[in-house]
Amino acid sequence: MAAATATLDDKEKKEIKQEFDDVVNMSASQLEKWLKTEESKSVGQKKDGATESTGHKSGEKIIEILGKKAGDLSDDDYAHMRKVISYVRRHSAQEPKEAEGSNWEYSLKNWGHDPAKK
Repeated sequence: MAAATATLDDKEKKEIKQEFDDVVNMSASQLEKWLKTEESKSVGQKKDGATESTGHKSGEKIIEILGKKAGDLSDDDYAHMRKVISYVRRHSAQEPKEAEGSNWEYSLKNWGHDPAKK
């Protein structure tokens, strides 16, 4: 039986890290501050009666990842980084006409991406 995720080689890790750094444009402290806001807590899908949304949990994991040196990142970290890249790319493509102050903006910020930053 094969493992669920194959171990990544250094080239793949470097590519994922680079792309993650491109889409996550908030610092750990900016994200931490954002996650404490009511706006942050007001958006996102909550699974099975959870009090915290998937995106909010993701933001906490992103803060952890941002606090690590590249050499200390685990396979789980890289898997989450891929999830973040995918979410931000997909969600960014759905920009509404009124983006500022929207659930769309708040969700992206929970995933470490501030769409107002160019």
